[in-house]
Amino acid sequence: MTTKSIRRNLYKVLRKTGVPRDLIVEDAELKDELLMDDIDMTCFLYYLETNFSVDLKNEEIAQLNSVKSTIDYLQRHCA
Repeated sequence: MTTKSIRRNLYKVLRKTGVPRDLIVEDAELKDELLMDDIDMTCFLYYLETNFSVDLKNEEIAQLNSVKSTIDYLQRHCA
């Protein structure tokens, strides 16, 4: 999967989670800048696993704190 495809699909996942389009930028922090609470994060992780066919481990979830870190994770696991 290409970086462009990953980014596009990730932005769709974020929009499904309720994040406004104008807030989605690559360096945005999920909880601070995109205002995601625990319920939003749960939905986000579900959509991420479903749309990208990945199985997130508990220790990996803590690493997903920004749009950029999520893109990096998906590039490593969706190749």
